[in-house]
Amino acid sequence: MTSAGGGLPFPSQFFQREDASADRFFYESPRLVTHIDDATIDALTGLYRETLPAGGRVLDLMSSWVSHLPAEGTYARVAGLGMNAEELRSNPRLTDYAVRDLNADPTLPYEDASFDAVVCAVSVQYLTRPVEVFAEVSRVLTPGGLCLVAFSHRMFPTKAIAIWKTLGAEDRVRLVATYLALAGGLDEPLVIDRSPSGADPLWAVAAQRTGD
Repeated sequence: MTSAGGGLPFPSQFFQREDASADRFFYESPRLVTHIDDATIDALTGLYRETLPAGGRVLDLMSSWVSHLPAEGTYARVAGLGMNAEELRSNPRLTDYAVRDLNADPTLPYEDASFDAVVCAVSVQYLTRPVEVFAEVSRVLTPGGLCLVAFSHRMFPTKAIAIWKTLGAEDRVRLVATYLALAGGLDEPLVIDRSPSGADPLWAVAAQRTGD
């Protein structure tokens, strides 16, 4: 057994990908498209509406040109961290952004307890060092802050990790919950199914930062 990072036990083949080249090449050109159905986007926005703190500081992890936040929502800060600067510049909800390849460097360029919520939408399947990334998410959350990871069944297959492509939906949910459980500093993950009828499915795994 080898690790996915930080000495944690995962077989290395879990995180192999068809396209093993540096991610910066794949994401070099902007993709100003959405990756789930409109009804699924609405379901994700509804989940954000219910769970994200009004006036809070939000980190949109693995962000793009749209964050799916509720239009009426007001937040003190919406920071975006993603792979393509043009996509991030085009996102009207972001107050600031940073370009970072988390597979090359899983650290987050933010201070401890900087955010009240961290969201990651339809991107977790691309992380090759997920536990390290979510340990960083735990670090930048305030006590009681929310980590919310949402995903569907769509993906760029050449960049998705091998284990993701072999698992069914229930086991993908368990895998993400395991990431959060192993990250440290987070309460027991909660699984949420918001799949709309006749559209792309939507699952989420949520956990709060421990502490007062």
